[in-house]
Amino acid sequence: MAICKLNDMKSALLAGQRLFGLDVGKKTIGLAISDGNLAVASPLKILWRNKFTADADSMFTLGDAENVGGLIIGWPLNMDGSQGPRCDATRDFAHALLRLRDIPIAFMDERLSTQAVESAMLAADMTRAKRHERRDALAAAWILQSALDRLEGTADDD
Repeated sequence: MAICKLNDMKSALLAGQRLFGLDVGKKTIGLAISDGNLAVASPLKILWRNKFTADADSMFTLGDAENVGGLIIGWPLNMDGSQGPRCDATRDFAHALLRLRDIPIAFMDERLSTQAVESAMLAADMTRAKRHERRDALAAAWILQSALDRLEGTADDD
C-alpha cells in the first residue's frame, strides 16, 4: 500500500478495521483510535519518541492488538496553506513507516488542531500539567475525527 487520498481510505480497509490518528511531533507522537464503524475518534496515548524503529514497533504492536488497518497522519501545513519543512519531515516519517509495514496512510490537515484542543482543555479548567500530559493525544483525536467526518461527508467544506 502507499500513501493514499483520504477518500480512498475506507476501500483500503477490511470490514471492522479501525484507524489510528497520529499527531507527529519532534518529541512525541500523539495517538488516537477510531471505533470499528469509523465514526468516532478517541485519544489513546502519547508515545515519547526515541528511536524510529522502536517507536514504530510500539505503534504497530498496539495497532495489531486494536485491529488497526490504516493511519491518518496530521499534515502540518503552514497557516497560508503552503508546505514547509514540517511537511517534509512528516512525509519522510510516513515513507519510513511504509518501509516497515504495508499499510494505507492518508494525511489530514492539522492546522489549528493543537489550538482547538488547548482551548477546550482551558475551558474544562485543566491544569497546565494535565494539558501538557494530554495535548498530543487529544490533537491526534481532533485530526482523526476531522478525517472521519470527511469520510462520512459530515465535515464543513468552507
